[in-house]
Amino acid sequence: MLPVIVIGAGVGGLATAVALAAQGRAVRVIERDAAPGGKLRPVRIGGQALDAGPTVMTMRDVFDGLFALAGERLDDHLRLTPLRTLARHTWPDGSCFDLHADRAATLDAIGRLSGAAAARQYADFCTRSQSIYETLNGPYLRRSRPNPVSLAWRCAQGGLAQWLALARISPFQTLWRELGRQFSDPRLRQLFARYATYGGSSPLAAPATLMLIAHVEQAGVWSVDGGMHQLAQALVQLAQRLGVRFSCGQQVSRVLLHQGRAAGVQLVGPDGQPGETVAAASVVFNGDAAALGAGLLGDGVRRAVPVRPVAGRSLSALTWNLHAPTRGFPLLRHTVFFSGDYPLEFQELFAQGRLPTEPTVYICAQDRADDPLPTDSGPERLLCLVNAPATGDRGAPTDEEIAACEQRTFAHLRRLGLQLQPDSPGRLRHSPAHWAQRFPATGGALYGQATHGWQASFSRPAAATAVPGLFLAGGSTHPGAGVPMAALSGLQAAQQVLAERPGPISTMQWRPAAMPGGTSTR
Repeated sequence: MLPVIVIGAGVGGLATAVALAAQGRAVRVIERDAAPGGKLRPVRIGGQALDAGPTVMTMRDVFDGLFALAGERLDDHLRLTPLRTLARHTWPDGSCFDLHADRAATLDAIGRLSGAAAARQYADFCTRSQSIYETLNGPYLRRSRPNPVSLAWRCAQGGLAQWLALARISPFQTLWRELGRQFSDPRLRQLFARYATYGGSSPLAAPATLMLIAHVEQAGVWSVDGGMHQLAQALVQLAQRLGVRFSCGQQVSRVLLHQGRAAGVQLVGPDGQPGETVAAASVVFNGDAAALGAGLLGDGVRRAVPVRPVAGRSLSALTWNLHAPTRGFPLLRHTVFFSGDYPLEFQELFAQGRLPTEPTVYICAQDRADDPLPTDSGPERLLCLVNAPATGDRGAPTDEEIAACEQRTFAHLRRLGLQLQPDSPGRLRHSPAHWAQRFPATGGALYGQATHGWQASFSRPAAATAVPGLFLAGGSTHPGAGVPMAALSGLQAAQQVLAERPGPISTMQWRPAAMPGGTSTR
């Protein structure tokens, strides 16, 4: 039996491999890097493993279902801890606010921050975000190739109530505008506008439907003991137990076609010349879809997906991994230090294509949970992140511009009370140019295309492509960016492979409970 070749061992590719192998298919995963994991691969400082990309698990039901396909339990392989506090937030005016998983606790916290009227606004917001989620969950999120017509038709099939609910979700309004109408406190508007960055987008242009992420996060956010890279490792081991073969440190130069159908791959040889050819029943590409249009997998598959305009790229990031002590501010596992002018920040990022003057800073303190550590606890594992334009392949920030942004970033943290040494021993800094090198044809964009405007939600490539036998998985495809979304895309790719060539087992006994949310790099 010819194997299904999966190019790339990110979460999407791993989910595809597990789902297909659980159905009795032979699968070989070919990964360019020395180890699997994609964006979940850790970095190391002084022997310590640190997450350098995604930092939390949401939608654990997706992963419970993935392990169940193989007759196993997720809890037997990973230790997950639900977070009571989703994130701590602070602003230049000195105010601080914790967003809780428990709605009642958040209502109480908002009342203390902004008063009773703001608490009522938040209660209304929760009702609205739940309604948006319930409206879109079946007709959009669970479908492999949704479009505006099919969405409207499927909602109509649900009756008048579903149709009216679709009309109320504000798909043509921006998240920023609708949150301005929802909240009188600008700090709360800024806080929930940050959901747009979960998919690398600007709240000034992203659709208001992203409010549904608030409902999803209340369903649970988990930390993974040992770091998110442990999730990737657990998926690799699950796939191997199912018989999946992994070939790491090998690069695919092109997808091979036979009579117009993807029929295998050619590897890069040791000397950079054309190497081994591997025949395949089907090929799944778990990488950014832009690489196909750029010809990085051969001219024969350029037509697989429409070429994505560079102007439509999502955000990149400037990150620092540190193993260093912190002083002054009571960090939780997730802490956000907001800028004073959120609209200006995104105008600089998208309209001007430059690093922000005063960036919002996200910090994941990977040794913390819901409670602050003692002030004398010593060095801890940290990921610090600011948003950056995806210009890693065209006018990337210069070393001088990156150094200036670093100075502004850590000065901003000091003004808000956090003492942190950015030049601690072993620190690692990653810029858009680094991400562009790791993820070719993206310019460093970490989330595929930006979700700007209502049509963007329907323009991500689906699992099936215009080339028979070639399928897609990963955060650049439907249903979107983030660890659980990538896993869902992998499951959809597996379903498409099985539907095209049923083989001995024609259907998968798993129905995706697709939910949005999660963070790609938070």
